[in-house]
Amino acid sequence: QIPKDPAQRQLRELAALSRQLQRVHPNVLAKILKQGTVYQNEEIVVINKPYGLPVHGGPGIKNCIADVLPILAKMLENMRAEPLHLCHRLDKETTGVMVLARSKEAAEKIRLLFKTRQVEKIYWAIVLGDPDPAEGIVEIPIVEKEVRSHQSHYKMTLAPNYRLRPEDGKVVKIRKNRSAESAVTRYRRLAGASACSLLELQPITGVKHQIRVHLAYGLGCPILGDHKYSHWSKLAPQKLPELTLRRLKLQQSKARHLPLYLHAHRLRLPLGQPIDLVCKPPHFFQKTLRKLELDIAKD
Repeated sequence: QIPKDPAQRQLRELAALSRQLQRVHPNVLAKILKQGTVYQNEEIVVINKPYGLPVHGGPGIKNCIADVLPILAKMLENMRAEPLHLCHRLDKETTGVMVLARSKEAAEKIRLLFKTRQVEKIYWAIVLGDPDPAEGIVEIPIVEKEVRSHQSHYKMTLAPNYRLRPEDGKVVKIRKNRSAESAVTRYRRLAGASACSLLELQPITGVKHQIRVHLAYGLGCPILGDHKYSHWSKLAPQKLPELTLRRLKLQQSKARHLPLYLHAHRLRLPLGQPIDLVCKPPHFFQKTLRKLELDIAKD
């Protein structure tokens, strides 16, 4: 049955789309990616990655971007049908700019640009709450830890270099966690309304789940729909403010269906001439911006 509630209907459509992408024939998936091509030259092909599509295969994954690269290569005109190569990754739930290379050499060159932090990456995220200050840099190392609860699981979390001494509140440096990776994220608030904000984010480093962890645990503003990082000790649906639920016409009991609102909006690649690549947020993202009245000045 089709839910009457528009927000719930949208959530159901997205979940269905994600499942559908797993069921389609690889040729159909390649065709969808081809339609989402935003730029190509002799070295690279840039696609707008859809929601809910994994980049790599794994248990229970039938379709992923990596598997259809040879088919996509043949579909793109004037190609010597050499398979395309991945240059970087995006989480399954993240949408937006994704760069593929036409040759091994180009892929290695671009991977090195990512590794040496020469690629400027700009993300957009809808978050709960309002970061204070409205603009700044979060610089806290990140480490993976096991959460021991009734269902034990692993999460990335903060591993700060300093702590407050309980007896006198003095700041003391702590021994660096050997497996922690340094992580730096710039953020800037673009709009605020309905107990939410739209943030522009620039990850300077590239640690797994960095943006999600820095926003949730560093700024206390988890991404809308990020059920994994909204609580530390349990895996539970995100708790939403009353105003947000009202604007989304959503009941708290249905919040678990909310998708993750994180979009790779822009990428600047220094390949000879810098190439500026921009992907508009997907339809569901734009619709939620309107519902939450997060109006942003035209870019």
